[in-house]
Amino acid sequence: MIMHRRHFMGAAAIGGLAANLPAASWAAEDFAGLANMAKDAQPIGADEHKARLAKATALLRAHDMDALLIEPGASLIYFTGVHWWRSERLTAAVLTREGEVAIVTPFFEEPSVRESLGVAAEVLTWNEDENPLAAVAAWLGKRGLTKGRIGVEETVRYFAVDGLEKAMPGVTVVNGAPVVRGCRMIKSAAEIALMQLATDITMAAYRYTAPRVEAGMTPADIGAIMNGATKALGGSPEFALVLLGEASAYPHGSGQPQMVRPGEVVLMDCGCNVHGYQSDVSRSWVHGTATARERQVWEQMRKGQLVAFEAAKLGTPAGAVDDAVRAYYEGLGYGPGYKLPGTSHRTGHGIGLDGHEPVNLVRGETTRLAPGMCFSNEPGIYIPGEFGIRLEDCFHMTESGPEWFSKPPVSFDDPIG
Repeated sequence: MIMHRRHFMGAAAIGGLAANLPAASWAAEDFAGLANMAKDAQPIGADEHKARLAKATALLRAHDMDALLIEPGASLIYFTGVHWWRSERLTAAVLTREGEVAIVTPFFEEPSVRESLGVAAEVLTWNEDENPLAAVAAWLGKRGLTKGRIGVEETVRYFAVDGLEKAMPGVTVVNGAPVVRGCRMIKSAAEIALMQLATDITMAAYRYTAPRVEAGMTPADIGAIMNGATKALGGSPEFALVLLGEASAYPHGSGQPQMVRPGEVVLMDCGCNVHGYQSDVSRSWVHGTATARERQVWEQMRKGQLVAFEAAKLGTPAGAVDDAVRAYYEGLGYGPGYKLPGTSHRTGHGIGLDGHEPVNLVRGETTRLAPGMCFSNEPGIYIPGEFGIRLEDCFHMTESGPEWFSKPPVSFDDPIG
């Protein structure tokens, strides 16, 4: 149980006082005592970007692809450093199996695109009355690529795929996931260090926020404190999901009005990024005095996390981790499978530049765990109409097995850890 700042006043007094305070007063924190933990953090550098491109070219050859097309998003940042957005005006990167890179972008966007470009690349521009895929086709044609296999990242939109096929009728467009996943799934030491720092910041923000949670607060009140603390600590907030009472039984919450009430669950799911690399940590506790049932479910869920961690052995199919948790929960009477009460979602997801990225700890996933892979571990237990408990900590695979980014709490009475 969290010891609140006015815990000594008793639940009734807290509730009465909180009800008379304007919501903004809880968010009026100056965070002056929080130091920037990320001030010395270094972004991914040129040498690592070169290594990524070298790996991508090797994978293009291994999978018999001649080039790869990528749209804006985490993969464009990963391979080129370019921070951009998706719109009806195509900006994209093309990588060839010979290691050449081109960025295609509207003519008027070229100066802005070049600001974050972190690799040697030719910038191909197109005007509003021109076809950007024709520019891609011409550039590839100069390199003898008028036929063959062009990979596209999984998330590339249909209009770009369709335009590429029409501009290059001699090529076969294929799924570029073996190249993109083959690179991004395996994190480098520099990537893991940034994820560790993001997690450390999130945990420090939790330790600041949790003691300030009081009866009468809304999710917005709590989220404002968490995000403010995260910013002061040097992280860029990604999300601060706060579920209160019955809403905690629904993994992504409810649109119904919520407030902190004595004896009810507070579930927080929060994350930030440092130079783009993300954290994802969930904590659950009961405000005030918990029931025996709430304590029991919290302990069962905590054990479920440990079952998943122990099952995450090198070479094990990712889906086997999810299987191990469900076998344990079914022995307690939950489920079966994804049925409720129990865990209605996968045990975990990949994480890195994206908060959710391949592969997942989910039934049927055959990808084998390898050093450098990073996952969330969050087999929450949800009881519709009552409450839910979710503890979430991420881990990364090392040569000797899994290692936590944040260590799970070991006691219901110290639920942040």
